[in-house]
Amino acid sequence: MRIITISREFGSGGREVGKRLADALGFAYYDREIVTSIAKKCDLDEGYVENVLRKGLTINVPVTFGHSFYFYSDPTSENELKVLNTQQQIIKELAQRGDCVMVGRSSSIILEKYDPLRLFVYADMDWKVKRCRERAPEDEHLNDRELEKKIRQIDAGRAQHQKLLTDRKWGDREGYDLCINTSGLEIKKIIPGLKELALCWFGQKEGK
Repeated sequence: MRIITISREFGSGGREVGKRLADALGFAYYDREIVTSIAKKCDLDEGYVENVLRKGLTINVPVTFGHSFYFYSDPTSENELKVLNTQQQIIKELAQRGDCVMVGRSSSIILEKYDPLRLFVYADMDWKVKRCRERAPEDEHLNDRELEKKIRQIDAGRAQHQKLLTDRKWGDREGYDLCINTSGLEIKKIIPGLKELALCWFGQKEGK
């Protein structure tokens, strides 16, 4: 089973990297499917689920056992805990189906025992703002300062989410096998190289 996990800064193009790389390798690709599956399993709105996964828990001091979340007593946390625990269950179930690329949602930590190829995609802020503007919905009218604030908030949420699972800092190069700066790059042009790197990486692992 060959698994690639992609952690990414918001606006860096990590999702595009994941989809194109999955297509090039013939791997399954999982991203929004995770949110949809969680929402169905928990009987919750997809928007709510996405918000929980983006921002992490809104309550304090989690206690974790084997990467499952528990709290001493706080009924307001029930749905958030359900979302986070269900996310881990679904990510593991999807990974067990076979070769895949998994985008975001702390999958590099959740799937650690499967020894995935862990990528981190990042970019300079100017390029992230530019990419967000190019892909923004028509009804979104944020100026550059507002977009930058949104980017920082989302990335802070991703870092907080990972903090619930591990002491390893989100974005720290020691937690990844390859860090990719997409600033100024046309993503589709780097995919052939990434494909060859991935095949080489998996080949060496399998040859041990």
